[in-house]
Amino acid sequence: MASVAVTGRADLTDAQWARLVPLLPRGKKAGRPPKRTKRQLLDGIRWRIRCGTPWRDVPD
Repeated sequence: MASVAVTGRADLTDAQWARLVPLLPRGKKAGRPPKRTKRQLLDGIRWRIRCGTPWRDVPD
């Protein structure tokens, strides 16, 4: 598993991410690869919920 650098104070740590990975579905869909990792999506969702901002304002 590749590690993602934690950039924000509210982002998931490696230990937290390791506990969540087994709970996530593993899709085997054909097609275009995703632009973002599941970890980046979860960090974005958590940031949006914590701050209460519109999705379009979530930082890259």
